[in-house]
Amino acid sequence: MACSDIARRIGGVTERAIRYRLDRLIQNGTISITAVANPKSLGYPVVADVLLEVEADSIREVAEQMIEYENVSYVAYSIGETDVSLQIIAKDAVDVYEFVTGIIGKTAGVRKTTTSIVPQVLKDVYQWKIPR
Repeated sequence: MACSDIARRIGGVTERAIRYRLDRLIQNGTISITAVANPKSLGYPVVADVLLEVEADSIREVAEQMIEYENVSYVAYSIGETDVSLQIIAKDAVDVYEFVTGIIGKTAGVRKTTTSIVPQVLKDVYQWKIPR
């Protein structure tokens, strides 16, 4: 939405003030403005969550290695039964299987993987709203 439209909707504030506030929110990292690709429309309809059990001294290295793969859309440390969580985007279940067994499973430090195919994402991180 244009800053002028935001100013008009709010009322009592100038377009310049809106632009300044928006720039400040971006500069301090409170928000970011980015385009989000739809993997399904690009020929990648399969989403899988993969949980990794990793040797304690390898967690950071394994997580950083997973970040480098283009088909990995999310990587995080976990607390609980697993150590690293990731999400992968794939063309089909065979691609998921080959990546999990051929790449992740052979990564130094990875002891165990648990994979779940996600048939439908109902809410994604970019749809999160600030709680009232």
